[in-house]
Amino acid sequence: MESEQLFHRGYYRNSYNSITSASSDEELLDGAGAIMDFQTSEDDNLLDGDTAAGDNIPLRELHKRGTHYTMTNGGSINSSTHLLDLLDEPIPGVGTYDDFHTIDWVREKCKDRERHRRINSKKKESAWEMTKSLYDAWSGWLVVTLTGLASGALAGLIDIAADWMTDLKEGICLSALWYNHEQCCWGSNETTFEERDKCPQWKTWAELIIGQAEGPGSYIMNYIMYIFWALSFAFLAVSLVKVFAPYACGSGIPEIKTILSGFIIRGYLGKWTLMIKTITLVLAVASGLSLGKEGPLVHVACCCGNIFSYLFPKYSTNEAKKREVLSAASAAGVSVAFGAPIGGVLFSLEEVSYYFPLKTLWRSFFAALVAAFVLRSINPFGNSRLVLFYVEYHTPWYLFELFPFILLGVFGGLWGAFFIRANIAWCRRRKSTKFGKYPVLEVIIVAAITAVIAFPNPYTRLNTSELIKELFTDCGPLESSSLCDYRNDMNASKIVDDIPDRPAGVGVYSAIWQLCLALIFKIIMTVFTFGIKVPSGLFIPSMAIGAIAGRIVGIAVEQLAYYHHDWFIFKEWCEVGADCITPGLYAMVGAAACLGGVTRMTVSLVVIVFELTGGLEYIVPLMAAVMTSKWVGDAFGREGIYEAHIRLNGYPFLDAKEEFTHTTLAADVMRPRRSDPPLAVLTQDNMTVDDIENMINETSYNGFPVIMSKESQRLVGFALRRDLTIAIESARKKQEGVVGSSRVCFAQHTPSLPAESPRPLKLRSILDMSPFTVTDHTPMEIVVDIFRKLGLRQCLVTHNGRLLGIITKKDILRHMAQTANQDPASIMFN
Repeated sequence: MESEQLFHRGYYRNSYNSITSASSDEELLDGAGAIMDFQTSEDDNLLDGDTAAGDNIPLRELHKRGTHYTMTNGGSINSSTHLLDLLDEPIPGVGTYDDFHTIDWVREKCKDRERHRRINSKKKESAWEMTKSLYDAWSGWLVVTLTGLASGALAGLIDIAADWMTDLKEGICLSALWYNHEQCCWGSNETTFEERDKCPQWKTWAELIIGQAEGPGSYIMNYIMYIFWALSFAFLAVSLVKVFAPYACGSGIPEIKTILSGFIIRGYLGKWTLMIKTITLVLAVASGLSLGKEGPLVHVACCCGNIFSYLFPKYSTNEAKKREVLSAASAAGVSVAFGAPIGGVLFSLEEVSYYFPLKTLWRSFFAALVAAFVLRSINPFGNSRLVLFYVEYHTPWYLFELFPFILLGVFGGLWGAFFIRANIAWCRRRKSTKFGKYPVLEVIIVAAITAVIAFPNPYTRLNTSELIKELFTDCGPLESSSLCDYRNDMNASKIVDDIPDRPAGVGVYSAIWQLCLALIFKIIMTVFTFGIKVPSGLFIPSMAIGAIAGRIVGIAVEQLAYYHHDWFIFKEWCEVGADCITPGLYAMVGAAACLGGVTRMTVSLVVIVFELTGGLEYIVPLMAAVMTSKWVGDAFGREGIYEAHIRLNGYPFLDAKEEFTHTTLAADVMRPRRSDPPLAVLTQDNMTVDDIENMINETSYNGFPVIMSKESQRLVGFALRRDLTIAIESARKKQEGVVGSSRVCFAQHTPSLPAESPRPLKLRSILDMSPFTVTDHTPMEIVVDIFRKLGLRQCLVTHNGRLLGIITKKDILRHMAQTANQDPASIMFN
């Protein structure tokens, strides 16, 4: 059997009771009013299976027959006297999924429709039924409201705690221990404008320990304490993750994309994961590692959505409906991460959601609104804004600036392509070497190197969000940063907002050198940091790299325009004394370009950045840079960092962005191949309970095609392993007369049997009467398209109505890997 079968923890091949099944991630397409179906299961297993997946009654036959359908497990057709039907009450275990299964979207959708019909039919019977109907109708809005409230509150808590713990590495506020550096000096009367960050209430560790505020001894003591706190925070974070919630590490977005496509990873969105991720995210950010909290905030919001969905039966009992809540939760996560409610909705639509109906759009919008409102009420940054980076530029951009903006886009695309390849290579090496067995040691080493190198450079010592804020900020008359150390015109007599372009001073050139070193440091450390076993987002480090590059380019263009204002490209706009170049704008454009290069987002990214900064006027430069970065990045590979990590982890995920252009046929990909044993099948009316149990025990397939007879090979339907197991066990417990020699009947009418034979067991109710089929001459290009757009888990291959074989999602993934000259075994989930 295949190597991927090994990971199914609950399944033992020789045990009849092992009915767990691995499953791939399937997607749902709700098109033209009809839900196309795809029972999902570790795609491969349906033929050479690892275990079983879809666990309920097949529903597609009902669409074909047009009959009224009731979600029961009992037979709906009257049987003869000697025919044993299953009871009409639900069978325990049917309709639920085990770990690493894929949901059956069609069954879930039909369950929801039947529930809705049942509620509507009863609502006029009494006031209580009407109340239940209203509660059901409003439960969707209630769950996204609770998700938004929790996401906003947790984001505010994380922001405040991370700021305080980041400043704790440098000192402490004696007047109020819970104040960070800025809050500590707010109420002080001893601060001066030039040294606004110095006040008697704030003490550095050197002042507290050795009583020196200046000098080499003070510097060394502060250096040692900075490294000590950084290592302490990093060690505590990785220890909590390792001991209590291994799923709390990383960004979480690749797994959320996979979960939203139908895959089940138990515990990934659970209570422990939420609690540990919230705590360790604060610790990881405070440790100074080159990571951000924005990506993990999406994971935190989805945990909130998952937990609250269990309060409402409409969502707790229906995995497909639950994914609508998770789509809205991911929008709320981005909303509070960047203060960008509209960008959050677009991010959910463009980047993470596979199934996004119109009502999910509205609820995502509402969840993002509630989350942003709560965060604004908490006001974690004390600036009455949702985010730290809000800026206001006083000059427009000019046409000639499109050229440096596009250059920044090229840089962003090159950075994205480099980062994806380097990070994936390092993560693959981590998986395949002993180094990956020591996650705590790896985090300590990375944190130690980061702290040792970061402290001497003021731009790397800064919290990354503070660094981006400083790089985005325009140089006004009140700025004291060395980036604004320009030589002033002594004739200027008044303070105005629009300060003309001026020659750079010593501080600016010194800052540029420090920024260049910070750029190299950030590029290298981000490659090694993303993927370690602590919560680690990628948005902020990527934006920081782009902002550094953009600010350097902006200062260069500004000085070029000042010294060469008579050049033809500057002559029309940059007169002597005019303010025509805004270096902070270049930092903003560079940040967007680098983030776009890594994630390959476009529309949502532009909206996030202009909501983030308030730079509505600068949408065109942002669009130009983001599109350029995407084109340049796509030239080196079409997948973004999240898709690359999905492929690295082997999640069975068919990416809609990839193109399939090979001219193979279904017959070339289906199994069994010529060298394989024949396909394991059931016949509709001449197998006994023992025959079926033996087949289940001797094979590990997740499902079995049902045919009329071995001779005709005419297809009748498809039965899942889990359904067969549960149905037989349930019949044995509830009804007498079911023995090993009982005939199992999948046909509508049972054949005539001798009088002394045991009563037959009718299992037609668990049979999928309309499995998706293609002919052996169907081009694989069309088959791949069908799998993507309908989210199929498997389809059967026929020739003139006779069953030939089966194609599963893993067969598709293997085939695509082979055509791309990759090792098929390397892409399966392990």
